[in-house]
Amino acid sequence: MTITTTPRPVETPPHVTTRIERASPESIARLGGFGSASIHEAQGRRGAIDSRIKPVEHTMRFSGSAFTVVCAPRDNLMLQVAIHYAQPGDVLIVSAGEMSQAGTFGDVLANAAQSKGIAGVVTDSGVRDTESLRALGLPVFSGSVSITGTVKETLGPINQPLVFGGQLVNPGDAVVGDADGVVVVRRDEIDQVADLSQAREDHEEKLIAQYREGRTTIDLCNLHDVLRAKGITTDIDDVDPDHGLGARP
Repeated sequence: MTITTTPRPVETPPHVTTRIERASPESIARLGGFGSASIHEAQGRRGAIDSRIKPVEHTMRFSGSAFTVVCAPRDNLMLQVAIHYAQPGDVLIVSAGEMSQAGTFGDVLANAAQSKGIAGVVTDSGVRDTESLRALGLPVFSGSVSITGTVKETLGPINQPLVFGGQLVNPGDAVVGDADGVVVVRRDEIDQVADLSQAREDHEEKLIAQYREGRTTIDLCNLHDVLRAKGITTDIDDVDPDHGLGARP
């Protein structure tokens, strides 16, 4: 007996998905009050986007909901489409093949994005018109600066999960960027990570106060036994068998 089955067609998502879940503006703003490095450390050293992606001006910072975009290399068609559909507070995460020799985004599109209330633009490709971008003030983070022009030819997905800068980014995840870099936080973990970031910063403030009071890195970081176990030696061991580490507090 031969049984025949008809394969079910694979459903292909539309090019543009507009219905995504976002965290509350209050949760995003609270998370954005912390530095990218603090957030990365607080959530278990997760979420750090490739360190080559940096702001075009070191004072730029942003926090918002990820609005993911895939562009073909040297092609910014879908970036322009994304600006049309994005909502205020969104951060455009633009995957463009890590093409450094391409000016994917410049001052004209930056004005369009700022007028829509977009919180920031992050691309693994290049940007140009950087003096105008700095003057405008829209946070723009990129993998390079390049004057090379692009085309508007290729369709691609908007608001589908993507791997960007070595991290999985889902539409609606929180992203925070500053002079140190960009970090992504899962949407359902935003409040928890904000709590952990606050606890970390409170702890670091206490450490700084103790250093200013004269405490040392050795005792505050509990390095006495670690260094002894590793067999540390110094040029003063003949007069100080404690290797100059000082007494354990």
